[in-house]
Amino acid sequence: MDLPDTTFLLTFLISFFILYLTLKSFRGHRKLPPGPTPLPLLGNALDIGKDFVNSLVKLSEKYGEVYTVYMGSRPVVIVTGYNLVKEIYFDKGDEFLNRGGMPIWDDYYKNHGLVFTNNMERWRELRRFSLSTLRDFGFGKRTTEDLIQEEIPHLIEVFKKSKQSFIDPRQAISRALCNVLLSMLFGNRCEYEDKDIATVLSCIYEAFKTASSPWGQIYEMFPGVMRYIPGPHQRFFKSFQKMEQYVRERVKINKKSLDPNNPRDFVDAFLIKMEKEKVNPNSEYTMKNLMASTIQIFFAGVATVSTTTTYSLLMLLKSPEVLEKVHKEIDQVIGRNRNPILQDRNHMPYTDAVIHELQRFTDLAPIGGPRKTTKEVVLKGYTLPKNMDVIPMLTTVLKDPTCFKYPKEFNPENFLNAKGEFQRNPAFMPLAAGKRVCIGESLVGIELFLFLVAILQNFDLKSPVPLEELDITPIVSGLGNFPKPYKVAFIPRL
Repeated sequence: MDLPDTTFLLTFLISFFILYLTLKSFRGHRKLPPGPTPLPLLGNALDIGKDFVNSLVKLSEKYGEVYTVYMGSRPVVIVTGYNLVKEIYFDKGDEFLNRGGMPIWDDYYKNHGLVFTNNMERWRELRRFSLSTLRDFGFGKRTTEDLIQEEIPHLIEVFKKSKQSFIDPRQAISRALCNVLLSMLFGNRCEYEDKDIATVLSCIYEAFKTASSPWGQIYEMFPGVMRYIPGPHQRFFKSFQKMEQYVRERVKINKKSLDPNNPRDFVDAFLIKMEKEKVNPNSEYTMKNLMASTIQIFFAGVATVSTTTTYSLLMLLKSPEVLEKVHKEIDQVIGRNRNPILQDRNHMPYTDAVIHELQRFTDLAPIGGPRKTTKEVVLKGYTLPKNMDVIPMLTTVLKDPTCFKYPKEFNPENFLNAKGEFQRNPAFMPLAAGKRVCIGESLVGIELFLFLVAILQNFDLKSPVPLEELDITPIVSGLGNFPKPYKVAFIPRL
């Protein structure tokens, strides 16, 4: 047999072996919900394409509320609509409590920290500690409000100094929200001109956008290949390495001035706990978990609220009739002589409805964090085996026509009853729900209300272009939705 024949035979045998393994894998999951036919190696990559979110939503129109797609050779069950998402978050929450695979995040954190860990004991212990500690240093309503109240004048002053010129509001908003978290985690804030913070904030947005981009989605499907090749997806890891360097230096500063009897912040409390448990070989209070948890809390807190606030201002700029009603309610309830306080929210039903509608419509996290079944479980008649990855499509909950009167419109009436009173909606899940919901969910609501109301109390908004030219569609739609860059003038209210 000559060389060409040998090469052909080897190629044929390897191809046949790959095809055999792939088909064997697919046949092993016949009991899963139906879905598009996967291709060997590629899975359903061609069915999903670049527009990850909309592709998954459209597939649900063909295959139903629950269906299966293959991320490469890995089967993933997609769940849509309020009723089924509620079932996996609440009705059968314990059966879907484990965190599903997120390769690009898993490759960086390597199972450490509070958020991206599959170790349930680690998750429970670090979550309990984090909730308790952050409640003491800022997540409790009273102390959170104090930190925000201290930051509001700095943000308002930045907008006043812009002297009604058209500016991108994202930087100032990000720094304000960053300072609230810096105070909780490290005990102090930074000046808005701080270059290190500017670098960290840039890294946060770069990492979030990269993970949400088509490159990030390709990584989720083919991590075994993508982790070894160059490309835009590598910016994700470079961004986190820079954030890690900043956090490491801040932890060193805290460690040098640590008083074991007087913890000032989250990092102090963790360092003290580390010292107490240093003789325990199984302790979760390690430097790796401290670094990972701090970065995760910082990243999620800044990226979530700053993006939502920036997007909210764009939506209000686009909706002057809504803005006018919010201004009117602010004047009636708060006036101009004091800062807003959290208790004002109970007397401002329209503003409360607007803030909820802003979160619903902008749809910051269209895809909920993946879950993994803890045991065999039945979902809508289909038997899902243990350790099956499940992705809840939050965008289909926030736009469920059975739950919202105006699912595809920006309309505060989605959260108002016939009497004009604020009305809660159980389908309001902007950041997931259930036992593994983001630990900062309460902080998001508090910050959004206080910062947004303070801005609107002091300023009217002016667009440099006609309102019909303002584009409110997101620049990226994957892991997160981001508003397109825009400029706005902050006009002092007389």
